[in-house]
Amino acid sequence: MNAMTGSDTAGDDRAAWRPDDPIDESATAVARVDSNGIVIGWSEGARRLLGHRSTEVIGRPAASLLAREPPAETLRSLKTLPRWNGTATLLYRDGHHLAVDLLAHRREPDGEEKRGGEWLLVSPLARPASPLHDDGLVMWAFTRSPFTTALYDTGLRLRRANADMERVIGLPEAAMRGLRVSEIVLDPESDRTERCMRRALETGEEQHLQQSLHLAGHESASVWTTLLTPVRDAEGTIRGVLLSAYDVTEEHLARGRLALLNEASIRIGSTLDLARTAQELADVAIPQLADFVTVDLLPAIEGGDDPRAGPPPSPVMLRRVAYQSVLEGCPEVVVERGTVAAYPDDSTAARCLTTGRPLIENVTAAAMDRVASQTPDRAERMRRYGFHSVLAVPMRARGITLGVATFSRHRHPEPFEQDDLLLGEEITARAAVCIDNARRYTRERRTSLTLQSSLLPQRLPPQAAVDVASRYLPASAQAGVGGDWFDVIPLSGARVALVVGDVVGHGIQASAAMGRLRTAVRTLADVDLPPDELLTHLDDMVIHLSTEAESTDGIVGDIGATCLYAVYDPVSRRCAVARAGHPVPALATPDGAVVFPDVPAGPPLGLGGLPFEVTELELPEGSILTLYTDGLIEARGQDIDEGLNALRTVLARPSPSLESTCDTVLETLLPGHPADDVALLMARTRALDAAHVATWDVPPDPAAVAEARKNAVRQLTAWGLDETAFVTELVVSELVTNAIRYGGAPIQLRLIRDRHLICEVSDGSNTTPHLRRARTFDEGGRGLLLVAQLTQGWGTRQTHTGKTIWAEQALSPHSSPSTKTD
Repeated sequence: MNAMTGSDTAGDDRAAWRPDDPIDESATAVARVDSNGIVIGWSEGARRLLGHRSTEVIGRPAASLLAREPPAETLRSLKTLPRWNGTATLLYRDGHHLAVDLLAHRREPDGEEKRGGEWLLVSPLARPASPLHDDGLVMWAFTRSPFTTALYDTGLRLRRANADMERVIGLPEAAMRGLRVSEIVLDPESDRTERCMRRALETGEEQHLQQSLHLAGHESASVWTTLLTPVRDAEGTIRGVLLSAYDVTEEHLARGRLALLNEASIRIGSTLDLARTAQELADVAIPQLADFVTVDLLPAIEGGDDPRAGPPPSPVMLRRVAYQSVLEGCPEVVVERGTVAAYPDDSTAARCLTTGRPLIENVTAAAMDRVASQTPDRAERMRRYGFHSVLAVPMRARGITLGVATFSRHRHPEPFEQDDLLLGEEITARAAVCIDNARRYTRERRTSLTLQSSLLPQRLPPQAAVDVASRYLPASAQAGVGGDWFDVIPLSGARVALVVGDVVGHGIQASAAMGRLRTAVRTLADVDLPPDELLTHLDDMVIHLSTEAESTDGIVGDIGATCLYAVYDPVSRRCAVARAGHPVPALATPDGAVVFPDVPAGPPLGLGGLPFEVTELELPEGSILTLYTDGLIEARGQDIDEGLNALRTVLARPSPSLESTCDTVLETLLPGHPADDVALLMARTRALDAAHVATWDVPPDPAAVAEARKNAVRQLTAWGLDETAFVTELVVSELVTNAIRYGGAPIQLRLIRDRHLICEVSDGSNTTPHLRRARTFDEGGRGLLLVAQLTQGWGTRQTHTGKTIWAEQALSPHSSPSTKTD
């Protein structure tokens, strides 16, 4: 606010200022003018300034008080400015001119009354000189300023220092007068301060500094914000530098704590690995909070189990999981990672866990003697490295005590304080939640792996149709166990079904869904459904599983899966394949070619209402059919085409066995741990030629039954299987008789010599026979019952032209045909 210009006082003796009045409201002239330029307020100070009473002015235009019309430019600016100040020439009551400095504020309307805004005009009135001279007032303010302030001349010598400067430095002004900063404070920052002081003198510009100083008489370093201001005389000549400093140590420490908390939130819990999470806690705390950090967990934690309720038993047993130090190589360590150590009841860690509260302990001589009597090796390290303060924080999450984090100082000179305890609690609590998540995940992963292992085939049964090799790799710990599965299912007629599937998601739910789907596939395969029909039934089952999940959890189940189902017939060497959203199989033929057959993808399981298509492939003997889940070819950071090309390259190489080929495929496509589950199934095809298969057409005449029996017996003799003749003759008789009596043409009899002796009779009827109990005097109805009793197994499968009834007999090892193996 500017002072009034000129020598005119325009006072009023009746309202003269009184020295004993600490605040004189009438010492300021105040007027209010509305948006229309009408005076609406007039103070006693305004009356003293211009001599007009309020009744004479309020309601009049404010322009009538002006000695002359303001410049047009000033009037225009008043419409947009929030504030105006300048010199105005006003009319006193008696008509003489009075030049005053005015400060005008625009005030926006508030409350219910809206007047479009108004102006508040203020101007100070002249006052008698204060008893306290200005110079004395300025010097008193300088001396008592709450900021650390000192005045230096152009030679950078101290001239004056205030009381706070004396307190901070610990010296009276007289002891510092005439000295430079570098001579008053022995610290490398003093030289930097003097360089900035010279710059202020040379440039005339203020200099700002942020400094950390270890001042004499102070236990710890302090942080200061320093302002160096050039001091000019009335002519503008620089006569010195004013140093103003403010202690921002607390603010600096608070910012450091916030930064550490922010870093902890980013770095701790980056994985679901328990040991790594503990190590992240130790790494974050060094060196900002402590010089040495250890993280010890109760032994039950690492297995994923819940520790028992209540305080741990005496002595407390803890497993060292992580540690970190400001010293390279962590030489302070006594207990190595993975080691379980006993902690006495009066040790810091044990008392922290027993009470369930954090605690700070300063290492005294008595405490050191106590440690030496119980654990001499720990005491030796503590003495060697100068441990002087310890902070122990219990690690708790969801009401469970997991272990203890211990923070120690031997390089920081300051002992731990309450703020350090709160910070240690905060970052430890964050780590405890992450460790508990890892613990719970470890338990679920172990359960999922156990469940999945029990659901996957423990060993693949030997097959005459194919030689097989398989691999299953669970996902990495971060992704969790998924729902990938594979299976090899023997079918009638020496055929075999090859299955690979993948349930969407990870964890126990995915493993359980996988088990149900695998069981369903085996059940449907036992009915001998074609691949497309089997996938249709499986699609319905996935929909039902989703509905169950929704009704149980109250949320959308969202269960989905993919599957590839292939049936290979070694007699015809044909393979029927259908897939439901699953990756296409790879086919390597004996000539070295590797192709990905054009098998329609089909929709994933669980969509419902969409058809699946079957593709039939003719496979040369010795072909390798490779089935896999998407985790094999969709590795992180790799395009799916790159994965397919890599798989093609591996399969094209000669390999001594399927087992070695499986290993090579995994080593090439998955050099690291897979991010998703991987199931791999490889099958090398065999063929059953005329030496193992005999076929006869049978006329639909009851007299043909005898000829069919004779043909079967002759073939068995040729195969050296005379011991099976009696049962085979009876089976052929019953099955051919049923086909002639209840079926339709064409009728065919086929014998297959595999690991078993298979007898098949096909006819043109779709009617499926079934066992029934014949009454005492019934002449028929006992044929299938005899077949079931005399053979290892029997069944029916539908064909494109009718049905086939089959029966199998076990063969002794010496009578089975030799087969090729890897």
